[in-house]
Formats: sequence, C-alpha cells, structure tokens
Amino acid sequence: MVRNKVSRRKWLVSAAAASSGFYGLQQYMARRRISAFRVEGYGPLVADRQRRLDLPEGFSYRIIGWAGMTMDDGLCLPEEPDGMGTFVGPDGLTLLVRNHEVDPDGTGPWGPQRRLLGRVDADRLYDQGRGKTPGCGGTTTVVYDTRRQQVVRQFLSLAGTWHNCAGGPTPWNTWISCEETVAQAGVNWDEMVPLFADQDHGYNFEVPATIQPQLNPAIPLTSMGRFNHEAVAFDVASGAVYQTEDRDDGLFYRFVPNQPGELQVGGKLQALALVNYNSADTRNWHAEAAEFRLGESHRVKWIDLEGIDSPQDDLRYRGRGQGAACFARGEGLWATPDACYFACSSGGAEKKGQIWCYRPSAGEGTAAEAAEPGQLELFVETNASELLEAADNITVTPWGDLLLCEDRAGEVIRLVGVTPAGKLYTFAHNHLGAEFAGATFSPDGSTLFVNLQEAGLTLAITGPWQAART
Repeated sequence: MVRNKVSRRKWLVSAAAASSGFYGLQQYMARRRISAFRVEGYGPLVADRQRRLDLPEGFSYRIIGWAGMTMDDGLCLPEEPDGMGTFVGPDGLTLLVRNHEVDPDGTGPWGPQRRLLGRVDADRLYDQGRGKTPGCGGTTTVVYDTRRQQVVRQFLSLAGTWHNCAGGPTPWNTWISCEETVAQAGVNWDEMVPLFADQDHGYNFEVPATIQPQLNPAIPLTSMGRFNHEAVAFDVASGAVYQTEDRDDGLFYRFVPNQPGELQVGGKLQALALVNYNSADTRNWHAEAAEFRLGESHRVKWIDLEGIDSPQDDLRYRGRGQGAACFARGEGLWATPDACYFACSSGGAEKKGQIWCYRPSAGEGTAAEAAEPGQLELFVETNASELLEAADNITVTPWGDLLLCEDRAGEVIRLVGVTPAGKLYTFAHNHLGAEFAGATFSPDGSTLFVNLQEAGLTLAITGPWQAART
C-alpha cells in the first residue's frame, strides 16, 4: 500500500483553487450569459481524424485501456470504466485506481464463459454468484509512467462486486469504490436469465493503491450504509465522510466514523435535513413552486439513521419521513478545507442539473454543531444545455480550473472547464456517444485520465495545460 503524504501547503493551495473555480462557476451562471458557448479556455477544438475525441490544438490522447484487453495478471479488462483516483507511486510513477460499473451479466474480468475465473482466489471475491454468475464489477489498477507516457502494468484489484460507479480518495491515500445498486442476496435480478447474488450489494469497499498486482479482499464497509452509492468525499478537519445517492429522490449522507481514518471500525450514518424545512424537496422541478434560490444559505441538522442495511431499499424513504431533504440524483463530490460541493445531475426546473455547496460546522460531527450548524447553499442551477447539462464527476486541475464530466443523452457530450473567473469552455467533445467519467489528474499534473464509459476506453490526455488561456 502506498501512503503518499502530500504536503499541507500543496493541498491547501489546490483546495483554495477549487473554491475559486466553484465560485467563478456560480457567478457565471448567476449572470445568465446563455448565448452560445464562446471560445474560452484553450481555444477551439480540433477535429479528431479517428472520430473519437476532439481536443484543443496542442493536446493529444492515447488509449491506455480498452474493455476486453488482456491485463498483466492474465485477466480481461472489464467494460464500463467509471470513477477513478490517482496516487503517487514509487520512482515517480502514478497509480490509477479505476472503477467498473458492471453487473454479472456484463463483460467482466473472467473472459468468455468465465474461463479465467480459476485464476483468482475465490475467497477474494465478494460475491461468487452461486459459482455461475460471479460479480463482474470492482476495480482495476493502472501503474503509469507519465514521463514516458506508458503503461507499466495493469491488474484487477477488487472483484466480485456489482456496478461500481464512483467513489473517492481517502486522506490516507486509498480508494473508496462505491456500488450503485441494491441487488439483494437470493433475488433474481434479470427476467431473461438467472442472475442471483450470494451477498447483498449496495456497499462501499476500500482499495489500497499498490504497484505490484494485488487482488484485495472485498470487505464491505457496512456501517456506511446500503443504498445506491455514487461518490464520497472527506472533511479532513473532522474526519466526516459525505456520500451522494444516485436516485431521483436520494438523500445526502454523512458518516461519522468511530475512529477517523479507520472506516472498518464502524460509525454513525446520518442524513442531511434543513432546520427550517421539514423533508425539504431541493430539486426545484416545478419552477413556479421553487423554494430554493441561488446563494441563499440554509441551516442544516443531521438525522441519525437506523436499519442502515435497508433490506427493503427504503433507507431514503425512512430518512425523508424523519425530515431529511431529498436531492435529484446526487453525483460527483469535491471537498475543500471549508466546503463540500456536490452535483445533482437532474436538478432544476429543466432538469439540467444543480451544484450544491455544504459548508461544515466548526464543530462538525460533535454536539457543538447544534449551536453553530453547517450551511447548505444552492450554488449553481443550469437550465441551458449550451452551458452545461447533467454534470456528473467533478475534478479540479492542479492550476485551479474545474473540470466537469457531462452524462447527457445525444451526440454532444463534453468535458466542460470552468476558470476561477467563471469562464466556461468546452475542453473535449467525444464522437462515440459515451459518457465522460472518472476525470482525474496525475499527481505531477502532466496527464488527465478520463474514461469514455460505454466505449470501454480509458484515455491519457497531455498538452500545454498551463498555457495562457484565450
């Protein structure tokens, strides 16, 4: 396991830049400059002769992984790559941990007719599927040399899980992989073919970043709740972990660990509620009745949740019954020293998306927060597709721009950049009709890794990142 100790100064600078980028995005949307996208950022896109990915002049991409390829451990790279995180490896190498949003009937690591299943220790699989439909989700790890722009090796690092969507890096440099499913043990999940689970799904799993091939034991973090997990982010000051739920009526969760940094030890799961709104509906789906306006702060309280294994998949309903607020498809998360930003991809009157900002209490996770509660603010709401639609994964460049992955229907699917001044620009456009997912930078800032999910591709993008933007 690599325990990279990033300097506090470097982390604070990066986090401050992230705050600037989010503020710039808010100001841009508030001015409602919704004419066609003007050329900002790195200039106009150059058409890709391969008809895969258009990028600005001077930038290029290489494919470093494709679904079905043989990895260095002899297994197949699963399809549907999704959320990713990077970590510092030895000798200047980058360790990239990549989720795969695959169910047992998808193309997983075992190859045709699951011929390769015998290559792994069955005890390392979370769900063996009665020996017939083992889980095909999980994570793969890529060891990448950014100096040579070459893959050193890639291998399976978590196996037997289902539908691993996003997640997030921990402050101690492991990856939390989230299952976006609530498949239940013993229930057939496919009307066409037998598809049974041996284990309940809907959990988080912790994956160490390693340079040598290592299939880690799949141990569910059950205290963090069972629901349609999307992403996680950490409040470094308090140790609290925030979680989004990808449902049209999902909740926003907080996990307060018994021992910060030791998620397996257990803790308390809670849902966000507003002090002045019981069971608040934050989605603003009906413009004439919209209660939540840009820039307004609302005091927050946190509701303790019981029955968090939720065998009936009713955790969000019970939480709402206790007064929790609901959100429109909680997606990507990004934490700074004083705030946590999260995207809701179908929020707003036109269901084009929202970004919310939660500012933790000085006494976050303790009794002191009752006197000085955290604050929730609708930070961005977009009703214009030409600006931004269905923001999903969020990342921040090393120099302070935001980069938002769109998960929208149609031919125009983009990576949208936002400068700290609030200028929006299209950084990439793919021709494959595939969702952008998992955008994340190498620790040295030289390389952007991103997935084209439905195409099964992982790309490494390089170019003049810090060149003056037009």
